[in-house]
Amino acid sequence: MKHKIGFNRLSRKASHRKALIRNMVGSLFIYERIKTTKSKAKEVRKAAEKMITKAKIDSVHTRREIAKKLYKKSIISKLFTEIAPRFISRFGGYTRVIKLGQRHGDASEMVFLELVDRKEKEQKKQVKDKKETKTDIIDKKETKTEVSDKKETKTEVKTVKKTTKKPGKKELKDKIEKKETVKETKKEDKDITLMKEPEKASKKEDKKEDKDTTIMRE
Repeated sequence: MKHKIGFNRLSRKASHRKALIRNMVGSLFIYERIKTTKSKAKEVRKAAEKMITKAKIDSVHTRREIAKKLYKKSIISKLFTEIAPRFISRFGGYTRVIKLGQRHGDASEMVFLELVDRKEKEQKKQVKDKKETKTDIIDKKETKTEVSDKKETKTEVKTVKKTTKKPGKKELKDKIEKKETVKETKKEDKDITLMKEPEKASKKEDKKEDKDTTIMRE
């Protein structure tokens, strides 16, 4: 009798199913969180937890057994050096399933599959980010001063705009009249210069005639 041997075939052939589980377990160990369907998450959870329990004993034999299922060396090294040591005091239950509701389209149940100690790791990273160096504090002060200077310049520009009012209709008329008068005076000056030019030419001719007469006398 086959009792407790059944598993979800996920509507796939054996080769396809093994490759799918291998890839999803590897991405779980890399990112420590996966978004999948509920049925896939259950199958991946089984494989992942078995690998973590084996990885607690760091030996050549266990590494070779896990290398049969996970092909990337970087994932295997992370499993033995980072993930497995976290769960030494825990006897099973290394992963967590968080329900997200149904997916639009086929209405399949979506789920987050993640490692249990993932949040503690994120908190440590946040604490490290909060600790700032002296150079970061100085840079922030400089940026604040620059922002304040920009605000001052903006206020000055606004005050200048308020003080400079737009000219009214009367002022525009006065300006136009002044321009017309300036143009008229320029035209008159040009006419005077044109009148003077023939007089100058006649004077030059008279001078030439006088020179010619003097030369003939000599």
